[in-house]
Amino acid sequence: MQYQVPQFIDIEDRIIGPLTLKQFLYLAFGGAILFVTWFIFKFYIWIIIAIPVTAAASAFAFIKINDRPFVYFFLSFINYHLKPKLYIFSIKPKNDTELETKTSPTPSFAKATEGEEKITRSKLKELALSLDTDAKRT
Repeated sequence: MQYQVPQFIDIEDRIIGPLTLKQFLYLAFGGAILFVTWFIFKFYIWIIIAIPVTAAASAFAFIKINDRPFVYFFLSFINYHLKPKLYIFSIKPKNDTELETKTSPTPSFAKATEGEEKITRSKLKELALSLDTDAKRT
């Protein structure tokens, strides 16, 4: 059996001329605001109101940022400015001895015997750094 796989599922249908339904509604809402304000305000005040309303309606209808509609960007902008921002940074220093005591106990075969030096985390970091720098030189 063969099935048809839908293609271009991320593209919206063009319903009203070259516009999608969302684009048409954004532009129609902006046009409705301009129509109402035409009868309320004088011409020079209407022009001052018309420019930002036209820009906002056009932005909502046509602009995409990172392939996402401008509406998502605008809502994220509003949420960022309305939510409280409290960032707390605190450093909790850890010593090598604290790390060794908090880890699980080592098996008996890994314990250091007399005369052998116990490997700590800082020594492992130094060894890894020396191996990394020596490998890059060759």
